[in-house]
Amino acid sequence: MKPTDAQSPHTTHTPHMDHDTFRALGHQTIDWIADYWQHLEDLPVAPPVEPGSIRAQLPATPPEHGEGFPALLADLERIVLPGLMHWQHPRFFGYFPANASGPAVLAELLSAGLGVQGMNWSTSPACTEVEQQMLDWFVHLLGLPDGFRGKGVIQDTASSAVLVALLTALHRASAGRTRENGTSERRYRLYLTRQTHSAAAKAAVIAGLGLRAVCEVATDANGAMDHADLESRIRSDLAAGLTPLMVVATRGTTSHLSFDPLEDIGPICRGYGVWLHVDAAYAGVAAVCDELRWVNDGVHYADSYCTNPHKWLLTNFDCDLLWVTDPEALVGALSVLPEYLRNAASESGRVTDYRHWQIPLGRRFRALKLWSVVRWYGAEGLRTHIRTGVRHAQLFAELLGADDRFTLLAPPTLGLVTFRLNGSEADNRNLLQTINANGTTFLTHSEHNGVFFLRLATGGTRTQDHHIHEAWHAVRGAAPPHIAAEAAKAEVR
Repeated sequence: MKPTDAQSPHTTHTPHMDHDTFRALGHQTIDWIADYWQHLEDLPVAPPVEPGSIRAQLPATPPEHGEGFPALLADLERIVLPGLMHWQHPRFFGYFPANASGPAVLAELLSAGLGVQGMNWSTSPACTEVEQQMLDWFVHLLGLPDGFRGKGVIQDTASSAVLVALLTALHRASAGRTRENGTSERRYRLYLTRQTHSAAAKAAVIAGLGLRAVCEVATDANGAMDHADLESRIRSDLAAGLTPLMVVATRGTTSHLSFDPLEDIGPICRGYGVWLHVDAAYAGVAAVCDELRWVNDGVHYADSYCTNPHKWLLTNFDCDLLWVTDPEALVGALSVLPEYLRNAASESGRVTDYRHWQIPLGRRFRALKLWSVVRWYGAEGLRTHIRTGVRHAQLFAELLGADDRFTLLAPPTLGLVTFRLNGSEADNRNLLQTINANGTTFLTHSEHNGVFFLRLATGGTRTQDHHIHEAWHAVRGAAPPHIAAEAAKAEVR
C-alpha cells in the first residue's frame, strides 16, 4: 500500500519512497529549484545571519519517525535559504563564479538516480568511456596539445589535481621507490610563488614532504613567476644535494590573475628534469574562444595540466579536468590492487580503471553533467557565455573609470576587475563591508605588493548587463562623496 498523495509520509511497512511518490515529489523539487532561480535576484546575496543561528533552529535530536519530504522543503526555505551565500545570484561577483546551469543540474540528478560506481571500467563501462570521450572533446575545445588525448581524467577540484600530479612526480623522480620507502631517502623541492594557490603547499604536507620542501620563487611586478629566479633556486638546491621535484605554474592566479610564463619556465623544467604542473583552474576554460587561446600559451611544456568547468563553464560543482602526459607514472604511484577488485577486463590491458588516477576508490559519474552541458550549449554557446563574462568585466571597468574616486589596479583581465577607492586601506575595507552588508552585491578583496584592493569577478550564469549597472550603483553609493585622490594614488605607487 502506498501513500495517498505526495504530501503523505512513507508507509509503516517500508521506509522507501515508492515510484509514484518519488515522481510527484521530484516534480515538486524541480519546481522549487526553478522558482529559486527565477526569484534569486530578489534575495540578498550574502546571508545577514550570526554564527550559530542556523543550527539553533534545528532539532537537538533526529526524528524517531519519518516525515514527509515536503516538510524538508519547507524547512529548506524557512531555515536554510536565509543562511546561504547565493553563489548563483546574478550579482554575486565574489571569488570566481561557480556556474550551475539547467542541463548540468538535470544531468547531476540523472547521475544520482543511476547511482553507479565508476571506480573500474568493469563496474560501469559507460561511466569510464563517456569520461574518456569528454576529456578528448575538451582537448579539441581548448586547443590543447594532441598529446593530451587519452590521458585525461575528471577530478573533484584543482586541489586534488595538484596532489595527484605531485604524487605522480614523486613516483617518476624516485623511479618508484617512494611507493615502498616513502620520501625519507631524498629531500625534494616544490617550486611555487606567493600567488600560487594554497592547495599546492597543502599537497606537499599531505604527500609527506612537509612545508620545508616548498621553495617560494620571486615574482615580477605583475605577480608572475620570475623564471630566472626559478632557475637560480633549482641550481642552488642541486648544489645543496636536494632533488628539484615539481614546479607549479599558474595561468590565472586567484588574487589578480597573474600568468606565469610557461614559454620561459617550460624549457627550464625540461632541462633539469623537473615536473611542470600547470594550474589553469579558472582561466583555462576561456580557451574555448579563439581570441583567448593565449591563456594556455606554453602548455605543451606541461607534464600535467588542469582546469575547472565548474568555475566558469556552466558545469555545477564539482568537476575538474586533469591531463597527465605520463599515465603510467600516475598509475604506478596510486595503484593498489586487492583481490576483490581484480577482473578480466582490467587484466586484459584494454581498459582504463580510473580508480588508479585519483585519491579515493569510488567515483561518481561526473562526465554525465559535462556531456549534458556541451550538448545543450554547443561550442558556440560556451563561447558566448565566456565572451559575455569578459564583456561584463569591461563594462564595469568603464563605469568605474569614469569616476575619479576610484583607481583600476590593471585593465580588466578575462572576467576580473581589480580596483580600489582612492583612500586608505581602512577606507577600502569599510567600502567593501558596506557594499556586502547592503546585500544587493557581493565582492571580495585581496592585496598585492602591500596594497589592499577589491575584486569583482563576472561570469555568472544569470548575470545580465543591468546587473553590472546595479553592482556599480552599489559600489558608487557606498563610497564617500569626496575622497583625496592624490594621497591614495601615492599609496598605490
